[in-house]
Amino acid sequence: MRVSKPSLTRRRLIGLGAAALLGGGAAFGARWYNITARNGAGTLTPPQAYAQVQGNTLLLIDIRRPDEWALTGVGQGAHPLDMRRADFMAALGSLVQGNPDRPVALICARGVRSRLMTLKLQRAGFDNVLDVPEGMLGSGAGPGWIKRGLPLTQL
Repeated sequence: MRVSKPSLTRRRLIGLGAAALLGGGAAFGARWYNITARNGAGTLTPPQAYAQVQGNTLLLIDIRRPDEWALTGVGQGAHPLDMRRADFMAALGSLVQGNPDRPVALICARGVRSRLMTLKLQRAGFDNVLDVPEGMLGSGAGPGWIKRGLPLTQL
């Protein structure tokens, strides 16, 4: 008796492609919206960051791109500093006035870039760097600066 191997039909090929697309899309979406982000040690919520900026005990750095700042505005009291700048570390050093112990918090759109840059700065010797994982637009950690109704400055 001869057993035939199942052939790769057009229907199966389309089904496999759709499954791969959905799986990849879900993974991309989860990362893009940072749905696994949480507030915890080494992080601040947007209201906490805003209160500390207003109390002059924290330097808040918005590390997004200029087009993102133009689209949404920048959190009131935050310093826009594009993380892609070649002189990012030097510019940040100038903002903290050469004091790597000065409390600094980083915010981006959804907390992905700020988490990565927080780790990079800690490795570079900045001892008091915090992340705002909700970001400006919200993530798994919470609704974000804008939806919380915190004040914005338009650039």
